[in-house]
Amino acid sequence: MTKPTRKERVRYAFDNFMARGTVALIAGLFLVAAFGIIAVTLVVGLLGFAGEGTRLSDLLWDSLMRTLDPGTMGGDTGSFGFLLGMFAVTLFGIFVISALIGIINTGLEGKLAALRKGRSRVVESGHTVILGWSQEIFTVVAELVAANENVAKSSIVILADRDKGDMDDEIRGRLGRTGRTSVVCRSGDPTDIDDLDIARLETCRAIVILSPGGDEPDADVIKTMLAITNHPRRRPEPYHIVAELRDASNLDVARLVGGDEAQLILAGDLISRIVAQTCRQAGLSIVYTDLLDFAGDEIYFASVPELVGLRFGDALLAFEDSSVIGWRPAGGGPVLDPPMDTLIGPGDEVVAISADDDTIRVTADPARVDLDAIRVTEPRAATPERTLVLGWNWRAPTIIRELDGYVAPGSRLTVVADLTDVAPALDALRPALANQTVDVRRADTTSRSVLESLDVPSFDHIIVLCYSDVLEAQRADSKTIITLLHLRDMEERSGADFSIVSEMLDLRNRALAEVTHADDFIVSARLVSLLVAQVAENALLNAVFADLFDQDGSEIYLRSAGDYVETGREVTFATVVESARRRGEVAIGYRVAAGPAATGPGQGVTLNPAKSATLTLGPRDAVIVLAA
Repeated sequence: MTKPTRKERVRYAFDNFMARGTVALIAGLFLVAAFGIIAVTLVVGLLGFAGEGTRLSDLLWDSLMRTLDPGTMGGDTGSFGFLLGMFAVTLFGIFVISALIGIINTGLEGKLAALRKGRSRVVESGHTVILGWSQEIFTVVAELVAANENVAKSSIVILADRDKGDMDDEIRGRLGRTGRTSVVCRSGDPTDIDDLDIARLETCRAIVILSPGGDEPDADVIKTMLAITNHPRRRPEPYHIVAELRDASNLDVARLVGGDEAQLILAGDLISRIVAQTCRQAGLSIVYTDLLDFAGDEIYFASVPELVGLRFGDALLAFEDSSVIGWRPAGGGPVLDPPMDTLIGPGDEVVAISADDDTIRVTADPARVDLDAIRVTEPRAATPERTLVLGWNWRAPTIIRELDGYVAPGSRLTVVADLTDVAPALDALRPALANQTVDVRRADTTSRSVLESLDVPSFDHIIVLCYSDVLEAQRADSKTIITLLHLRDMEERSGADFSIVSEMLDLRNRALAEVTHADDFIVSARLVSLLVAQVAENALLNAVFADLFDQDGSEIYLRSAGDYVETGREVTFATVVESARRRGEVAIGYRVAAGPAATGPGQGVTLNPAKSATLTLGPRDAVIVLAA
């Protein structure tokens, strides 16, 4: 084994010194400059070149000035040795100053490059942290900004394994100005414990973990939760974590990791349940979107002392501008549409739909109820239904299972998709279905001849799914739009009335699809993002929406207005609420089937109207109720 030479040792020491950074280089340059100035001073002074009576201290000062300012030697006089020494120190000064400028410039460029990389630790407090990046982030950020528009100062910190500049540009390009809310982007791996320190989790109020996409996105989500909950420098107080999962089979392990700190949202189940419910009730997706976004009325919890000792049914008409939908006992979880004789005790809260949490106020003058307009009808017997599913993706089996819980025995479902793996998936699914039989046909769902051969008017419900498993978002949405255009043209030519619910991937494509006049558009990524933002603001809302979307819980229905009040007669909405109360239901709005409102963006849906508001409902209109 050969030993390193002296030259190699010197070079190694020099390399290590140069790698220490800007401060070390400036310090080294200072030492070199000091050595050069002192050396010239001693040579000139000790050899007598400066003349008699010149002190070394004065000569040292003159040498320093010539080093810093080469123009100083322009008026020098003296011996040749003195002038030569001053010329040498001036040349040396030019080298030193040039090197100093180069070192400082390089250091600044390096620092700016580091800042652009987004690796500095934030100093925010009370902020919301978003870990990961997907197309859902734009809706989540927009909703959090809307939720905090009345807050003097709020902040959102995004930590993702992406370039900070690219993230900043995309956020600005899609969202524009964010008002009082500052959005701070940082680059880092959310599954890395050290990178998590950049987002300052110990001072945040909520942590959102987005699903990264790919074949196994849940693995990264669970690993991120593990890095948060087992961080060696974590805070003693519990975190408020909202995590998005794709596969229900990963729910148990995610609960083990997150414990009580994590609110878990199953994106696939959420969309599947909404599609299954919406395909049977046109306009339901509008209701869910209104409840989930922060643009209109939302769901709040409020403690109302005036209600203590009253029954839940009495509370329904106690608010002019809010719709009570549930009750939360002190220290317990929320219960939607509880029995009407449930007593409200001290410390209990009501769950209400309202414009804001401070608008839930008991009215001093309850709205008039027209008892003569109330109608009592017998429930209609369920009859078998026919459903047509056009297209296929990984959510389809869950949609079919959910739909099986709503339809009557003897119902039939037909799946048409241009994929090879649909038939095996349905074969595995059939044993779990109790109320409907399923058949499948492989064909191109964008083909007009294929659609006409299906006898589309014979179906009660049509579900158009996107091919998200095999196509990227834009191409998948394009195929969906083509299918919808064919269906609407067939409807106009045949004079039939199709009930269509369509799944879209990109919210921006919905505007293009509006021309097809589908009854409901389910923009899957947007709905998941809206729910994530709601739960990030209030963890209790996860249980509320889980109940709403569960077929075993209290759900939202659009039922014939004639079952509640006399149609064609002007009544107050309080009359509708009272009629629903007598049936053990909670009325939260209505939908008109004709007129300008029916063709507007809200498709005729009015949510949480004032109790004193008057309306005249027709035979085709619907009352929106919450019922078990």
